[in-house]
This record gives sequence, C-alpha cells and structure tokens, in this order.
Amino acid sequence: MDHFPIFLRVHGRRIVLSGGGEAALAKLRLLMKTAGHITVFAKTPAAEIDAWAEDGKLTLVRRAMQPGDTLCAALFYAADEDATEDARTAAIARADGALVNVVDNLHDSQFITPAIVDRDPVTIAIGTEGAAPVLARALKADLEERLPAALGPLARIGKRFRKAAEALPFGRARRDFWREYYFKAGPSAITAGEDQVNRALDTLLEDHLTRKARPGHVHFVGGGPGDPDLLTMKARRVLDEADVVIYDRLISNPILELARREAIMIDAGKEGFGPSMQQEEINDLIVAHAKDGAQVVRLKSGDATVFGRLDEEIDAVDAHEIAWSIVPGITSASAAVAEIGQSLTKRGRNSSVRFLTGHDTRGFADHDWSALARPGEVAAIYMGKKSARFIQGRLIMHGADRHTPVTVIENASRPDQRILETTLDALPQALAAAEMSGPALTFYGLAPREAAAARLRRADTEHALYTYPIPAQEAL
Repeated sequence: MDHFPIFLRVHGRRIVLSGGGEAALAKLRLLMKTAGHITVFAKTPAAEIDAWAEDGKLTLVRRAMQPGDTLCAALFYAADEDATEDARTAAIARADGALVNVVDNLHDSQFITPAIVDRDPVTIAIGTEGAAPVLARALKADLEERLPAALGPLARIGKRFRKAAEALPFGRARRDFWREYYFKAGPSAITAGEDQVNRALDTLLEDHLTRKARPGHVHFVGGGPGDPDLLTMKARRVLDEADVVIYDRLISNPILELARREAIMIDAGKEGFGPSMQQEEINDLIVAHAKDGAQVVRLKSGDATVFGRLDEEIDAVDAHEIAWSIVPGITSASAAVAEIGQSLTKRGRNSSVRFLTGHDTRGFADHDWSALARPGEVAAIYMGKKSARFIQGRLIMHGADRHTPVTVIENASRPDQRILETTLDALPQALAAAEMSGPALTFYGLAPREAAAARLRRADTEHALYTYPIPAQEAL
C-alpha cells in the first residue's frame, strides 16, 4: 500500500488550486463539496470558475501563483495542464508546507484524490493508487446505485443522537442499537420525516436500555477454500458481528480482513506433524470468551463439518451450556474439483465418492484400501501430501492400477493455485518435484477434464504441473 487512506479535516482550512481549464474544473466540482476555503490562481479562468467566484464559493486570483501563495494551505492542486508550470507551482506549494497533488502525475504527487460516493456525512472513497481509474469509476457507479439517498439524512440525525446513545454500555450493546437504527427503525421512519426518525430513536433507545445483554454465542463457521467470494452471506454477516474470531492456519488473509477491526483475532493454527495449538487449548479459548458474553466465531477452513474436529469443540461448548450454531462452508473438495472441470460422481464411472484424511491424531490414517483399489473408484484425500507414499503403498499393495490418474490441487480457488496431474505410480516423486507448500487436496481416480482427453496422446509423460491463476475479473 503506497497510499495510506485517511479522511483529512479541511473545515475552515485553505485549499489552493492553480489552473483554470478542464482539469481545474473537475477538481473544483469535488472540492466545493467540502467546508474548506478554496483559492484559485488562474490568468484566464473558465466561465464556471468566474461564476463560482461571484457566488462566493471560492476566491479567484487572476494571476500566476507566486511564492507564499500557499502558506497555511492544507492541500494544493497543480492543474495548469502544463508540465513546466505544474512543476513550478508544485515546488512553491511544497516549500510552503502544503500537501501537493499534480493532476495526472502520480509520480510527483504526495496524495491522490479517490473516486468518492457522497452520502454526506457518509463518504466512501475508492482508490486504486492510480493503477485503474476506470475500475474505480465503475465501483463508484455500482455503489451509487446500491446506497439509498436516505443514508445521508439518517447518518446526520444519528450523529446528533450519539451523546444520548452513550447511556448504553460501550461495545456490543451500542453496536446492536445502531445496527437496528440504520437497518430497521431508521429506514422505516425516514419516509414520514425527520421528527418521526427522532421519535423512533427515542423509542429504540428506551427499548435497548431495558434489554438484557445478549448471552455469549459460538458460531462454527466454514471459511471455504480461501476465495472470499466463496463465503456464504451468513458467514460474512457473523464475521462482521463477531467480538472474537478464533481461526485456523489455512484461513486466507482476504477472509480475515472481513472481520471487524475491533474484533479480537486469535490464531489457533494446527499443522499436521508440526507445532500446533492443542485441541484442549482451543476448546478452552472458545468457552472462556463465550462465557464472558462474546459473540465468538470459530473459523475453520473449508466446511466446519468435514475433518474439522467439530464435535470435540461442540462437546466443550455444550458442557458449559453455551448456545452455538453451524454455518456451512464450501469444502475444499467441491472447490478443487470445480477447478479441474470434473464432477465427484459420474454415471457409469462411480456412484459414490470417498472423503478421506491422509492422517489423523495417531499418524497416517488407515482406510478400506481394498475397496478403494477397485477400478473406477474416486476419493478426495484431505491432508494427503505428507502421507502420499503411505497411500500409494497401501493402494498398490491391494491391487490398484499403478496408472490410475491422480490430481493434486494446491491453494484451490486462490490466485496462486497450482494443479499437478500425475499417476498413482509417480505420485510421491511428482509431489517432491512440484515442491508444494500450500494447502492441497488430492483426487484419486480423477484427472483434469482436458488432461483426461489428452492422456492417450501423452502416454509417455508421467506427470504435468499447471498453474491456473484466477482471471483478473474474478480476483477483484
């Protein structure tokens, strides 16, 4: 992040602009929404700038800018649309201590002006650090359509009521009050006028002051394979409301970013055959925070009900009579099989699919290898990288065809996703050569759709590694 986003108070402060053409007009239309004192330096200003000066919306000085003209200015815009003149005025402004923006010159600018969605006092700023202004404008247009015009008046009325709302305990009690105001009571009352909104606020506050505090609750949430777009709407909502988030090692950073900034974030990472937080410690953390009245999200990779040791955590919560719920997620097998263009079951090939784990609490996990070794069987193997040689040996020992296709998907659904196509016979060597370090899911009995069609033409190739980056429009 080269540009740190902040909201700068400009009420009563000087904002200076040099220029009188189209670039100056574009900036001034935005700057005049502020409560700053705007001064424009231009020898030949556009007619609109003349009119704004006559209306008292800005101060117009009909000459080129000189040293000292930007003293005490908070912001300066060089908008003469001439590189030499812009460099001259920018140098003056820097010497006077103003923050400088040179229009259409990211390199020489100290700040940039974002695309803005204005629902005063609600302001949404969208920036791309100059990399994609067209994208910023598209996002602005989308938000303009989504946000109701009444949002601004509701926020202004709510701002005047903040002192009264301080009668509620700090934290979740206040958040619950304001959430109900902005998303229920306020929108219902705004059509009848501001007086009705004020009455609704008084009634709502009285109701919340007499409410009992919400008891602690635990949401066991499936975080999916890593792509935040694959989170369910319910998962996003409970993340936004959580006081405490206890998350697994495989949860991606973009998903963690969806939690409230004020939430307590606890890394409860567990790693097979490596250093881990003990399950008992995780259970104790969940219980302790919930007993303190927190809304706890226990965030697990994939789906919480698939190889997530969910029952142990539910038993610990039940033992203390704490309420809980499960929010399902997309399990890694579903996300990974979609990336190779296959289905987990197929008429005429397999009428069942096994979800297996490569290791359990005792080490490498044992399964019904003789059944899995039959032709046409399909299995999704979780946590199977370190147990690949063990799995290979057991299957071959029970008569599996050495040429059975095996596909390993690393970081399924994420921008750094990689797909390894190999066979049972070559699996350990292929994994070693690929040097996969991210979370991976192994499909026994499945090859990528296009690879399966080409296999007969490539009989002499043992394995192939593909990188499938997420398309740009999906990664945004």
